[in-house]
Amino acid sequence: MSPDYTAPSSPAIPSDLEPALSKYGLTIYDLLGIKDLFVTIAHTGGGMMRAADPCVNSTDQKNNSSDLVTETDKAVEAMVQCRLATTYPNILFFGEETHGGQKLTDEPTFVCDPIDGTINFVHGFPNYAISLALVINKKPVVGVVMKPAYGDYYSAVKGQGAFYTNPMGKSLRLPLRAPAPLSLHKALFSVEWGNQRSGPNWALRTDIFVKLLTSQSEGGAMCRSDRSSGSAALDFCYVAAGQLDFFFEAGVYAWDVAAGWCILEEAGGIVASANPGDWDPMLEGRLYFAVRGAKKEDQRKTVEDLWAMMGERRFVY
Repeated sequence: MSPDYTAPSSPAIPSDLEPALSKYGLTIYDLLGIKDLFVTIAHTGGGMMRAADPCVNSTDQKNNSSDLVTETDKAVEAMVQCRLATTYPNILFFGEETHGGQKLTDEPTFVCDPIDGTINFVHGFPNYAISLALVINKKPVVGVVMKPAYGDYYSAVKGQGAFYTNPMGKSLRLPLRAPAPLSLHKALFSVEWGNQRSGPNWALRTDIFVKLLTSQSEGGAMCRSDRSSGSAALDFCYVAAGQLDFFFEAGVYAWDVAAGWCILEEAGGIVASANPGDWDPMLEGRLYFAVRGAKKEDQRKTVEDLWAMMGERRFVY
């Protein structure tokens, strides 16, 4: 396991972050304070989720039976928005359940998914999370992802490292172990199935998943195995921790990945696009290929090897 976390006495500010902070009248200490506030709010939201009874919780469909929202999703987001607005009234808010189609701007913005993994929550399966991020210039700079069923969480501030805090409150630096060599055929990876279950995006998604697991003698990558946690936010965190080697996803939204993206990058990971050729994907692009910390050449080859499986096909969102 990694060493216990000791907070730096004088945190360094990344050179690419300092101008943005100055422009909006923020400091690195503000970001650290926002991270702590996120943790406090996440604990409150987690208590609301644990107190809710999924069996009697009002549940509505959005697009279809695999795209759900509960009254708890809505209540948690309302609480989060109120708490953040009370302390930071000038920072914008971008939440899944109140999103009206607006796009992110360069302005500092809180990004919230009150329950990432709502299907798990509804079924009483404990792998769901509250995900909170601060985004500046459309880039995540603070992230907290908490698992209410267990009370543990992942957190990061840009330039300050990423950490896992267990249910007893002990913080460990991410990744949780020294990165091993990375390649597709030795990978344990994560996939999610999404709520779009027909059409060319679905066909491409399922074809890639099959190729990743198929024997090399039949043209596949022969990855070790795959997992499906039901939460993109947690998938990013498991990759950051080094428990998964990569997470390949197309179709989710900024609120699903913003916090996890910050945590992953601070743990030495990278985020490329799920579509070939794009090494700097947009947060709102809905196309994400999250790869754990490793040698840069190994990260690059892993991405390029998977991209090669797609040929000329592309996801369109």
